[in-house]
Amino acid sequence: MVTRLSDSHQYEHLWSTGDLAAVFEERARLQSWLAIIAALARAQARLGIIPVASADAITAHCDVDRLDLDLVAEQTRVTSHSTLGLIRALQQLLPEGAREHVYYGTTVQDVTDTWFALVMRTVGAGVWQDVRALESDLLNLAERHRETPMAGRTHGQPGSPITFGFKVASWADELRRHLDRLREGRPRWLVGQLGGAVGVLGFFEPDGLALRREFCTELGLGEPSFSWLTARDRIAEFGTVLAMLCTTLARIGNEVYELARPEIGELREPTTADAVGSITMPHKCNPESSEHLDTLARLARANAAVLVEGMAGGHERDGRSWKAEWIALPEVCLLTGVALRTARTLAGGLEVDRGAMRHNLARFGDQADSERLLAGLSARIGKHRAQQRLHELMVAGRSGDLGAALVAAGDATEDDIRRWTHGSAVSTAIAMTDQLVRHSRAARVIEPERWS
Repeated sequence: MVTRLSDSHQYEHLWSTGDLAAVFEERARLQSWLAIIAALARAQARLGIIPVASADAITAHCDVDRLDLDLVAEQTRVTSHSTLGLIRALQQLLPEGAREHVYYGTTVQDVTDTWFALVMRTVGAGVWQDVRALESDLLNLAERHRETPMAGRTHGQPGSPITFGFKVASWADELRRHLDRLREGRPRWLVGQLGGAVGVLGFFEPDGLALRREFCTELGLGEPSFSWLTARDRIAEFGTVLAMLCTTLARIGNEVYELARPEIGELREPTTADAVGSITMPHKCNPESSEHLDTLARLARANAAVLVEGMAGGHERDGRSWKAEWIALPEVCLLTGVALRTARTLAGGLEVDRGAMRHNLARFGDQADSERLLAGLSARIGKHRAQQRLHELMVAGRSGDLGAALVAAGDATEDDIRRWTHGSAVSTAIAMTDQLVRHSRAARVIEPERWS
């Protein structure tokens, strides 16, 4: 039974990707939990805590396809315990001598928190590759349009000229910082959890620290410096970085959404002959991908906020925190995956109308040069006096041609106006774009293609 619209066969493509759905699907999750249980048994056997034969039997039988999943669910409900149903179902498969060594001395959080570390490793690796691929597309787009002039916009209004390459370089620059965050956070996030009842591993005295080290090694995870039962900052940080990434993609989507409006018409989303914009207004071509990026980011931020709330846990264990994460972290991961897929499709096929960009820039006459006129007049009478003078001319209704207004008012000559507005208004924008592209590509050469 599917109860969430986002899980339905009709709409699931909007809220997750196949690869990530496979990470969080129930059988895959249970198999990961079984792998953690088996790794713990092997580590315990090496230290003589349980017999080697028991560890071998547990490892051999930790296969979700052999479990009675109905029994797992039934016993979970009967016992009101998060993992006892799984333990009992696994015990049914084991020889009698190994049954008491399943899940020996450990707790729910040891399994589920370690699972989260494995999840972050898998999801982070995919995110790393997708962000790098998107960055590459944006760098190419920025380079291609390094000299394509367009109106810069502030507060939604046209301002001084920029280039489209400059705008795209800003997107790529932000993605580069997300790659930095992913690289820097990896050793903090990818650590196992083995703390026992209250974090001090009292069940395993005096072998607790040695066991934790062996356990983490078994799973290829780092060893935490301290038990983190109620220290949820790792989960919160990872989820927040993903939410920030989604919000960067929403910024890109919002730009395309706005600039694709017919009255602006500077960008168009890629589309297909089968795509239908509106069933009641056939002329429309709705920016579905762009607006969906904003929707995904809103949901990612909301779920990341739940993860941050979890940092306020109490004492040495608090189920309110980490059980909320069971819902929120998978959501952030799934939303990020589909956001990256959507953004890559959008960037890879984005249509840029250079003519519309030039036309919109020309529509405002020399108003687009007001910043350079201000700079020229400032050198003569001071910046603040120059700003006040231009303001007065505009208020007086002579803002259609600021240069002519300055000449008519006796504040400048025609030669002054030509000198102040001579040459390219976007040379620095081009230089900054080139610098960003060069630095980002240099960083890409020396960083690993895989998240490691």
